[in-house]
Amino acid sequence: MAARWLPPAPPVPTAELELRITRARAEMERVGLDILILTDQKNVHYFTDYRTMSWAYHARPILAMLTQDRLVVFGSLTESKLIESAPRVFSSVLYNGYLPEAVDAIADQVGAMQASHRRIALDHGPDMLGRGSLHLVSGLNRLSSSGEAISAVELLWRVRLIKTPFEAEMKKIAFDIVNRAFDQSVAKAYVGIPEYELCQMMQAQIYLNGAENAPPIAMLFADGDFFYGRYPSERRLREGHYIWTDFRATYGGYPADRNRIARCGDPSQWEIDTYTGVRSLTIELANSFKAGLRCCDVFSKFQRFWADAALGQIYGQVTRIGHGGGLDVTEPPSISATDETIIEAGMIFHIEPKLEKDGAVFQFEEVIFVREDGIEFLSDLSPETVPVIK
Repeated sequence: MAARWLPPAPPVPTAELELRITRARAEMERVGLDILILTDQKNVHYFTDYRTMSWAYHARPILAMLTQDRLVVFGSLTESKLIESAPRVFSSVLYNGYLPEAVDAIADQVGAMQASHRRIALDHGPDMLGRGSLHLVSGLNRLSSSGEAISAVELLWRVRLIKTPFEAEMKKIAFDIVNRAFDQSVAKAYVGIPEYELCQMMQAQIYLNGAENAPPIAMLFADGDFFYGRYPSERRLREGHYIWTDFRATYGGYPADRNRIARCGDPSQWEIDTYTGVRSLTIELANSFKAGLRCCDVFSKFQRFWADAALGQIYGQVTRIGHGGGLDVTEPPSISATDETIIEAGMIFHIEPKLEKDGAVFQFEEVIFVREDGIEFLSDLSPETVPVIK
């Protein structure tokens, strides 16, 4: 399969950005919040669609502030021409300097607001790392009318968890990029190839297929010694090895979190049967999603499916068998026994129960977009039979 050149991702439609901003403001009003400070790249991107290579630098951060009547992006003077090069849904404040000057610029804007209307939250908390400094947090605490800035993470996830068809389409393209890269690279693999070489081949192919970003791939060859956080090594492929991969490549800022596996040498019958069983169960579980169910309800259904299939002991080093997805690789909610989040139309889920058995690994990360009338798979389903390197 030859590389298929893709143009850069299209801008987020203005109407969609305005809808996101409107929904965030409604949530702010509902919880009694006046000022939302955004420091996480994904949050700034989500509301502004401002794309700049300056995110590679910590010294001159891009930050944003949302109120009921303004959306402001704070950038260094070096951003001026890029900001002015296209119509924007935001206004800008340009600072002359680095992180301390960026924080001071935010403080100046907040300080100019009425003191009684400075209930402040920022995007620091679970599943959002954000940027900033102690200077930023302490300054916001001093300026807040309540004496303390709070976390905006729950509010932001309530907005971001509901995806639009535009977001689903970006995910589709990202999945197509990595699926083809896996197939193209496995087709060129051979007994004796080192992990690092196959990994580099896949990353190169991901870029050739049109990804805008391809962070390190989780990849390993193993026949029982699966260390999923290990970087690709000099281990060489031999018969009996399973190739396990997990992708992060992005298109339009949306990452293709997708697991794929292959085997070196023909599988035995029990491997074929187990592959078919885990794959079928994963797809059946994905098809069972619908708006109105709770995530824990789906997990209970999974437990029944798994027990009935008698496949063996599920991989137990994580407490969930699926998660949300969007601009971040993994997002809430979790398909787990304790997550009572109600599934809504517009959510994206990754379903990926994992089984290690007698040296083999079976995992099929299928991704769905929940619609009012059912679900849509955002990626081609995993192959019906295990890909084999002869």
